[in-house]
Amino acid sequence: MSRKSGVLLIGHGTRDELGTQEFFELGELLSRRCGDLPVESALLEFQSPTIPDGWNALVAKGATHIHVAPLLLFAAGHAKSDIPDAIKQCQSESNGITTDQSRPLSRHASIVQLAAQRISESLASMDSDPQRTAVVMVGRGSFDPCAQADMRLLSEIVRTRLSLPNVCTAFYAMAEPKLPTVLRQVASTGRFDQILVYPHLLFHGRLYQAIVRQTEEAMEEFPSVRFHYTDYLGPNSYVSDAIADRVLGDTKRKAKQFPSVAGPTKNG
Repeated sequence: MSRKSGVLLIGHGTRDELGTQEFFELGELLSRRCGDLPVESALLEFQSPTIPDGWNALVAKGATHIHVAPLLLFAAGHAKSDIPDAIKQCQSESNGITTDQSRPLSRHASIVQLAAQRISESLASMDSDPQRTAVVMVGRGSFDPCAQADMRLLSEIVRTRLSLPNVCTAFYAMAEPKLPTVLRQVASTGRFDQILVYPHLLFHGRLYQAIVRQTEEAMEEFPSVRFHYTDYLGPNSYVSDAIADRVLGDTKRKAKQFPSVAGPTKNG
């Protein structure tokens, strides 16, 4: 039976106006990236359209199979329970709609490339001595040990790719070490003239503002060290490419690895 597919892009949601705008901008980029495949954007919390809103919009467009694309950097509670539970509820209220859920963006090549680009551009503008410069990569943080390990591994990949001698990982919440602790430890060694903070976040919002504030507090505590921070990932074509590959590329790879059982065709 032929299926008409659609993509449901699910963001976490934020009360930040700019962050919300950036989410929908990314949805537009993904829609253009997916061509004729319909894309609807939905939010897990705080705002509309909700997940049922996005689901129903795709069904109204004739979708009989929905690719669920969680806009999450790492696999934790939202990817493992909150979003699947919401999708099951939607599915129970629809007839004959099938789904699959793509993996979080994690260490997709396009995400690694964009993170490395954010850091390398900032380092170039600082005119820094690599041996006297530390890079601190900051993740949102999660109680999930796999998500924590994923962030640490991302830092190591970026360190290797850019041949940086001094890179460490910090978290904003729910995991150790916290950003203020790491900034204090690095700045107090006396080995570094400059510290660059990279917030590994998708959009503007409360978390980004908090990371900037904690960095500025470190500036006041250690006036002899120059602190800088990069931009976050943002609504960028690298991010939309990563989502599209998670949705379409993973689906094709699964189909090739686990072909469906069917009757004989004309060609046998």
